[in-house]
Amino acid sequence: MADPSRRFLAFDGRDGGRAVEVFGDLAAAGRIAVLVPGSDTDLDKYGLLRGGSMRLQEALGERAAVVAWLGYRTPSTVSLAAMSAGWADEGVPGLRAFVRELTTAKPAAAISLLCHSYGSVVCARAASGLDVDNIVLYGSPGVLAPNVAALRTRAIVWAGRSGRDWVARIPSTRLRLPFLTAGFGTDPVSPRFGAHVFAAGGGGHSDYLRSGSPALENIARIVTGQAVREADHDA
Repeated sequence: MADPSRRFLAFDGRDGGRAVEVFGDLAAAGRIAVLVPGSDTDLDKYGLLRGGSMRLQEALGERAAVVAWLGYRTPSTVSLAAMSAGWADEGVPGLRAFVRELTTAKPAAAISLLCHSYGSVVCARAASGLDVDNIVLYGSPGVLAPNVAALRTRAIVWAGRSGRDWVARIPSTRLRLPFLTAGFGTDPVSPRFGAHVFAAGGGGHSDYLRSGSPALENIARIVTGQAVREADHDA
């Protein structure tokens, strides 16, 4: 991470770490994708987020930039914290502030929030009032909203899930426990949620931004404003 060729907008090595890294030419970009990662993402496991960001930037081309936003403390996948919105709510102010700064610096750019797994909970909680063009929820366990309208966003909301993603087995319910409310409610890829559902291929939970993935292709198309393959055409 100390390589001088890398471009960090923010970095903090404490408490698991925070990092905001740019891929591509942010100053010249007309389209910007902000990646919000899910659980188990910290500086020790940052390589997965960085690799996906690099592959996405390559798919987008020179006139787009990708920002990997590890701006919140992510929960462990196997934990009570990952079953509730507490840690997501802690990340909301930081994500809102970052997007506001980005839109101020790049008012003409089209900005897309790409939200993986638990990161989709963060994005949904932050969505109201954000000046972004797309919100993409993929590998999502739910977003604590019954439908797109409840997000109160002007953005186009997309959702996708790969065929072998274990998150599909999470019940679309909420359960009140003594110390927290577990679960995230309506499945974002369900018809009643009302998102535009894109084809995401047959990969697993960590495969959305792998090279050659249908999910990577479609997410790149969303960011660049091109036609997207719908989920019912997925193999």
